[in-house]
Amino acid sequence: KVQKDGQWSELTSDGLFKGRKIVLFSLPGAFTPTCSSTHLPTYNALAPVFKANGIDEILCVSVNDTFVMNAWAKGEHAENVTMIPDGTGAFTEGMGMLKDFSAAGFGQRSWRYSAYIEDGTVKKMFVEPEKSMEVSDAHTMLKYLFPEAKPTAEITVFSMPNCTHCARAKKLLKAKGAAFEEINVDGSNGNTFGTIRAVSGRDTTPQIFIDGKHIGGADDLEKYFA
Repeated sequence: KVQKDGQWSELTSDGLFKGRKIVLFSLPGAFTPTCSSTHLPTYNALAPVFKANGIDEILCVSVNDTFVMNAWAKGEHAENVTMIPDGTGAFTEGMGMLKDFSAAGFGQRSWRYSAYIEDGTVKKMFVEPEKSMEVSDAHTMLKYLFPEAKPTAEITVFSMPNCTHCARAKKLLKAKGAAFEEINVDGSNGNTFGTIRAVSGRDTTPQIFIDGKHIGGADDLEKYFA
């Protein structure tokens, strides 16, 4: 079951997969380091490329409840990925991916993997050989499905809450259909204005990077797209 906008709904396999082309990735837990720093953000960033090539939806599965998954998606700004809470582990067990992580204090969780599912049939799975992320990432899946596809630019926005210039920059990026990751520098996640100074030499927000190149603030971004 999932809760969205205060309303409960029941998910079914037919509803998720029947007549559809789905890319699914699963991971040990929401808010965990690799899942938050790489796995989810990369699928979120590349989702427009997958969808432009005929994929109907990107699903993220984890043995967590809907409240945890919703909070994680909100914190990661993962608007392009649909979160699937597998609270009981039933779906994960059916995929043969339910593993015992008791040694880490997690209990029963999902092994890290990705899958391409067409009309309810699993066509391809990338299962990690170890507790790492080498083959289940978004780039590997994209290359497998669409070897000629060109990934979108990797965009990072360093921002602050209630920053009008940050809002302006993000609005422009969304208008351009550009996916981006947002790093808040209010100190809540360990990132501060010292972080901005270290990477950009400036101490104002926003600061925007595209494919590793420092673009600058909101005005600079407008000139970049002009």
